[in-house]
Amino acid sequence: MTRYRSLAPGLGVALGVALGLGGPSDAMLERVPRPLPRPDTLEMRQSPRPEIRSAVVAALARARAPDTVVDEARGFPGWIAGFRGRALAQGIAPGVFDRAFEDARFQPDVIRRDRNQSEFVTPIWDYLDNAVSEARVRNGRAALAQYGAVLERIEARYGVDKEIVAAIWGMETSYGSYRGSAPMITSLATLAYEGRRAAFFEAQLVAALRIIQSGDTDARHMTGSWAGAMGHTQFMPTSYLEHAVDFTGDGRRDIWSEDPTDALASTAAYLAHFGWTRGQPWGVEVQLPRGFDHRLADRSVKRMPSDWARLGVRDMNGGAVRDYGRAAILQPAGARGAAFMIFDNFRVIERYNPADAYVIGVGHLADRLKGGGPIRGSWPRDDRALASAERKELQERLTRAGFDTGGVDGRIGPNTVSALRAYQSAVGMIPDGYASMAVLRRLR
Repeated sequence: MTRYRSLAPGLGVALGVALGLGGPSDAMLERVPRPLPRPDTLEMRQSPRPEIRSAVVAALARARAPDTVVDEARGFPGWIAGFRGRALAQGIAPGVFDRAFEDARFQPDVIRRDRNQSEFVTPIWDYLDNAVSEARVRNGRAALAQYGAVLERIEARYGVDKEIVAAIWGMETSYGSYRGSAPMITSLATLAYEGRRAAFFEAQLVAALRIIQSGDTDARHMTGSWAGAMGHTQFMPTSYLEHAVDFTGDGRRDIWSEDPTDALASTAAYLAHFGWTRGQPWGVEVQLPRGFDHRLADRSVKRMPSDWARLGVRDMNGGAVRDYGRAAILQPAGARGAAFMIFDNFRVIERYNPADAYVIGVGHLADRLKGGGPIRGSWPRDDRALASAERKELQERLTRAGFDTGGVDGRIGPNTVSALRAYQSAVGMIPDGYASMAVLRRLR
């Protein structure tokens, strides 16, 4: 559970990258090869978690040609020999290392996957259509019925809504259906050896060896995503060491078995550690009044819901949102899309995966599991998300026009949003800070 910002749990990266939302929800690391599920159950996950953000950015860097990958395998045995000394110096027992690496082989497909990241992105509405499909809602309700007693005990222990835990489970592995079968030692060693993110993946590899040495599992059963995320809720090894719990009391923190109990409890423990507030929603869909100043729809502008109500912000039934705590207004697709009043628990879910689409997906799926309905606001479905090259062009043109984005990296962060708002205000557009084709065309 080590993703972007702080090293989130697992594979959130891939999604963030795919969405182009500022960095890989595994860094847009793709998921382990597996038979494709039926379209109605296909999951769209982001890339690996918290630790993954920086990893994701690096992953998107220009890589060497894929056809050179196989030739690179020649140095792999020598690298293992060198790494063995570094691992032993960090407390890994020689026997543990040697047994774990008995079947380790260089995996060229892992490198190809890591290097071949698409520059195209998925619009948030398409992502949510898939992430919170009727099939996923139906399967989630079935999972809640099957594991309801366990989830209620987990909720009582950690104070995290059982539906939120179930929603993360659903988003990450479709309730345990697609946990990944890649051997972690082999995958992590391949990525560490390849070198572009050697420090990151070597740290994950040492953490994986520590897990084996602790007796929680062995190398044969330590499987997951090709990018290193493991188990029902896709923890990275370092996140596992910091946050996994033995909820069953059998002496092992087992997130890999068919029984999801330890994985679900570990997810709740992770969220609780980062400040989950009991009784507070992640967010509430809202309707904004005519003439709303869209410059206020900014993560940095936080007010009590009663204060937002005085400005005309209402829930979708026309009532004022309860004062659960200070909240910001989020318009993930700009003024033409749905709007949400988001609370501190939104930030906590971001620790699992920082992409807005992922957090909204988890929150909305949890609401659906509680009996809520679909998102009622509209989306600009006639629009499309900007590709990486177009996002960079947008930043370049904004900066040349006098609206400094603080650099050209293709990621729409706070500096770019501020520059966008300033430009939109200057030319008479709605200042929602949304990086759309309409803004890019206007700049051209």
